[in-house]
Amino acid sequence: MVYKVIGLMSGSSLDGLDIVYTHLEEIRGQWAFDIKYADCLPYSDEWLNKLRHISPLTVSSFLKLNTQYGRYLGEQVNNFIKAHEIEHQVHFISSHGHTVFHEPENKTTTQLGDGASIAAITGLPVISDLRALDVALGGQGAPIVPIGDKLLFGNYDYWLNIGGIANITVRNNDSLLAFDICPANQMLNILAQKEGKEMDEDGAIAASGVLLTDVLSELDEASYYRLPPPKSLSNEAARELVFPTLLESTHEVNDLLHTAVYHIADQVAEAVKRFPHSKGQATMLVTGGGAFNKFLMVQLQKALSPLNVAAVMPDATVVKYKEALIMALIGALRWREETTVLSSVTGASRDSIGGALWMGHSYNIE
Repeated sequence: MVYKVIGLMSGSSLDGLDIVYTHLEEIRGQWAFDIKYADCLPYSDEWLNKLRHISPLTVSSFLKLNTQYGRYLGEQVNNFIKAHEIEHQVHFISSHGHTVFHEPENKTTTQLGDGASIAAITGLPVISDLRALDVALGGQGAPIVPIGDKLLFGNYDYWLNIGGIANITVRNNDSLLAFDICPANQMLNILAQKEGKEMDEDGAIAASGVLLTDVLSELDEASYYRLPPPKSLSNEAARELVFPTLLESTHEVNDLLHTAVYHIADQVAEAVKRFPHSKGQATMLVTGGGAFNKFLMVQLQKALSPLNVAAVMPDATVVKYKEALIMALIGALRWREETTVLSSVTGASRDSIGGALWMGHSYNIE
């Protein structure tokens, strides 16, 4: 069976809205994908401002913004469909939305982007609220990509995504475990912005700096790193881990960036040490925007080499759009009423079939 799906993802680094149109094929339990078209649509300054300043909103203002963002997503999908001439070829849309509140300890998570609005604007079935059921079942609701790691990229030993927050999936006996490791691109980007840049292209600024051992030690002391999985970081919690140390420092920005890169690489290595492999040489699939940071990738491989792990980058499209692709897969699994979130990963009371379904097309009843 082939499913023709649009997957939507907006990450914590706010680099834009990722849209993927993919064909997903399942044959006797084996899944394959073919990404037909993929775009990253940068947010306007207006939307960046809205998404960065959600916390102070009143309930009524938040609800209005949720609707507005849903309609925005629907409009972007319509433009994407028109631009790539795929009218009448999309079976459904699977939308992650943009995480704005995440407190799994209180069984609450919210991703901005009203699914009903997307369905109304596009006239297509929409699957949204992908994390909610897992959190209701006592899970972390994150990471949710391991189901895609398992079904689409199962020939690796570790799967690392370096987005706004770095997260990892590991093999643990006969099951998978996954957890958020540490702040990543959002930490690097906020430092680059002090130099008037949106990001540190290729890690060039970081490469020009030196390691600040005292700052690195302070970053590494965060109590979160000693917690066992399952565990996850909200955007706010991730910032609280590192922003005070980095933004209040009087050190040069390039030295802080250099040190932040070492921090990410070291914490990834610590995650591997916690869940060691039994091979002579293991492989780690590395995706997300941070994989394009050349300095970070060099430091990551240096940290992994003593552990006999090789970092592997797939083609650029998969690096950039893996998460949106997996959102599409989760939508297909939800459509089939099959497991979308693994309790071994999130700590929920059971595996779950997550996602709200909104039927965007009309029915003619005589």
